[in-house]
Amino acid sequence: MNNTSFSLKKILILVTILAVPGFLYYLLQEKGKNRYKPLGKFGPKEVAATFHTVHGKQIPDTIYHTISDFQLTNQDGKLVSFHRDSNQISVVNFFFTRCPAFCPAMNREMARVVKLYEKNRMLHFMSITVDPDYDTPGVLKQYAKQYHINSNKWSFLTGPQPLIYKLAQKDFLVDALKDTIQANNYIHSSMFILVDPQKRIRGYYDSTDKEQVDKLIDEIKVLITEELRNVRDR
Repeated sequence: MNNTSFSLKKILILVTILAVPGFLYYLLQEKGKNRYKPLGKFGPKEVAATFHTVHGKQIPDTIYHTISDFQLTNQDGKLVSFHRDSNQISVVNFFFTRCPAFCPAMNREMARVVKLYEKNRMLHFMSITVDPDYDTPGVLKQYAKQYHINSNKWSFLTGPQPLIYKLAQKDFLVDALKDTIQANNYIHSSMFILVDPQKRIRGYYDSTDKEQVDKLIDEIKVLITEELRNVRDR
């Protein structure tokens, strides 16, 4: 009886030894394919007429909200294009240089994020003025000096007011409008907006909340990982 029990234990140990490598391989190959939680995609969406196949089943594709292509002028007087062929991740906010409220703190937080990613070629940062009549390229250039950031990395942008307000409201899905009560004041969002290379909105982060900005810093890493994996899988 004791011999039988001993033999059974030996068999169980042997099975365990043989099974563990296979189980670990499964975890690495299957579960390891997606070790992070993918970021959401914000804005209206619709079901497409096309399909993709998952485990033999046809799943309808989804058409997600995307940002329109546009061109605005930066602090150096150069046109900056925002288009789907750029292969860049973007972080965008709206502000104006005469802002008496949260803009200075917002752009200090943006500067903190920019400095963390200033050597990463996949990232570009855009601050778009909602007061373009006053915020000329010259005004923006003087304003940008306080942040000591390369203008190729962080663009302070101006352009036609109707275009900027349309971009804010219809594309980036945030507020931007002139204050009808207080002179030289504008109502706009405090959000940082994370946009992937396909120009889909992947996150909103309140710039007045340090924890939210820290979350943006972390989720940029998630999006970089996603994009590198997409490039590798193509």
